[in-house]
Amino acid sequence: MTLELRESNIVKSNMHHKIVITRPAKQSLKLISLFEQQGKQSVIFPMFEIAALTDFSALDQQLQRLQEFALVVFVSPNAVDAFFARLHMLGINRPQSLNLAVMGEASRATLKRYGVDFERTTVISPTDKKKTDSETLLKELDLAALTGHEVLVVRGDSGRDFFASSLRNAGVQVTQVASYRRVIPDFDQERQHEFQALLENATAWIVTSSEVLPRLLSWAEQLGGKTMVAKMQQQALFMPHARIAEKAEELGFQSITLTASGDENLALALQSRYE
Repeated sequence: MTLELRESNIVKSNMHHKIVITRPAKQSLKLISLFEQQGKQSVIFPMFEIAALTDFSALDQQLQRLQEFALVVFVSPNAVDAFFARLHMLGINRPQSLNLAVMGEASRATLKRYGVDFERTTVISPTDKKKTDSETLLKELDLAALTGHEVLVVRGDSGRDFFASSLRNAGVQVTQVASYRRVIPDFDQERQHEFQALLENATAWIVTSSEVLPRLLSWAEQLGGKTMVAKMQQQALFMPHARIAEKAEELGFQSITLTASGDENLALALQSRYE
């Protein structure tokens, strides 16, 4: 299938019986390929876009002193991308002895793409692939060993403070730094028409960020009040993180499938459901 992306990175195609991917286009290409291998078609309907920071001074300051951190934690693959892109821009070499931590398989794969040798570098991540989030990563950390040391958390310009707060409560020094921005697209007329078509015809929705869920309901309400909100809540959702599934349940979504972490497992779950 040939993808034609318009400027907003939404695939222009027939919406009937498509799998809707709510991630930005650049982060969705592998998943689209996996669905194609299964004979399934997907449509990118990004609920946010990833953009570069307008001011890199805070990030650059932390990158200049990486050797001082006991651990660097990446909250997402986007955080990994932005971190290494900036290191390359500044000509800074990552200390091989620097311990790293990530929350999911996609982030591990991104580290590998940037040449991180898992034999030489300690990379901590949840061992339970069905539950990859801040809570499960915390269980993997030796908090006693980190007490009194400094941890760098690389994230976007928004998100929960649960992880950093939990570390601080355990006596760990924490520095959080934004490495990218999340930009919310306008719910303009074209996007409204696409959203309407997806609500009527989509097979399933891939949601990989809990922030997407309330926005989906807000857009549905703008589109058609309580009737459209109810229709959105009845859509089949697939998500790779337990925290997103819990949020979906809180918001009244009725068809929630929790998968293991990683694009391959998302695709496998869809294949099992819609064989």
